[in-house]
Amino acid sequence: MIEWFTWLQLAIAVPGGVLCLILGLLGRKPTDLTMGAPALVELLLIVQLAAAIAAPWAGNDATGSLLEFYTYLVSAIALPVAAGFWALVERNRWSTVILGVTCLSVAVMLYRMNQIWNVQGR
Repeated sequence: MIEWFTWLQLAIAVPGGVLCLILGLLGRKPTDLTMGAPALVELLLIVQLAAAIAAPWAGNDATGSLLEFYTYLVSAIALPVAAGFWALVERNRWSTVILGVTCLSVAVMLYRMNQIWNVQGR
């Protein structure tokens, strides 16, 4: 896991989540903007998956449990997909709120993944 890339992901997921949350609470239905935030978060998670698979070959080993790390990563990858599907099926203000909560949940999971990869055991 590349630490600067994690912080980039957090810098995108948190504002995207807050934006979706605010727009949803203001009564906005899902739009390209609110669907785009989780889509961008999802794309960055796929890149993170590739980086996490390649990192040990470059000498960047995890300090914590790999099972726990990959459980978080796979779960984080599934969240925006599920929320996006929900937002497409049920287009109301609560779908936009769910998109925001999903982005914020992924941000928390990314922070924890960074701890598992870089902080544990030191």
